[in-house]
Amino acid sequence: MSRLSPGQRRAVPFLVFAAAAALVLGLPSPQTGSAQSPGQSSQAAIDAQRLAWDEDAPGPKQPIPFSHALHAGQYQIQCLYCHTGTDKSRMAGVPSTELCMGCHSQFGGDLEGVQILKKYWEEKKPIEWVQIHRLPEHVKFRHNRHVQAGVACQTCHGPVQEMHKLYLTPDTKWVNLMNAEKLKMGWCMDCHWQNQASVDCLTCHY
Repeated sequence: MSRLSPGQRRAVPFLVFAAAAALVLGLPSPQTGSAQSPGQSSQAAIDAQRLAWDEDAPGPKQPIPFSHALHAGQYQIQCLYCHTGTDKSRMAGVPSTELCMGCHSQFGGDLEGVQILKKYWEEKKPIEWVQIHRLPEHVKFRHNRHVQAGVACQTCHGPVQEMHKLYLTPDTKWVNLMNAEKLKMGWCMDCHWQNQASVDCLTCHY
């Protein structure tokens, strides 16, 4: 077996590097075969944005076409991820612009809704969401107690995971021969009776 000359030995590392480079460069791109180009939103996201601003759908038009059906439904993002602290605080509140940007600084830039979001972020302005669920000022409803008791968000807010455009879902119950609309006193009292919760006046009123 002949030995390699000094010149041949010096050429070996170069040949190994050249072979490795040829192998890597010859591999197909990770995006090969993908129908969706980088930075392009899915058709589901495009449709969800359109439906969230559908003038014919019930509910007010929000400053950003945010779809609960897309986020909570298709992507199965938990309520408490966006409405952080609802299990600890009396108020549910809304997610901060910073929280939204945590995801949308990376994707969705071609969507008008995300572009509006980024404008709020750049201008350091709060998003003025239109409130949908509101109780009278003399009612002290605590979100944390209801969440900790295992009451599903959908009990009061309806099937939000199916809604592109959020609205107050209708629900009327007959309580003591009187009809009680959703979020009215009789509607809440009926729920407390069924779940053996306190119906003392001071439980809900200041």
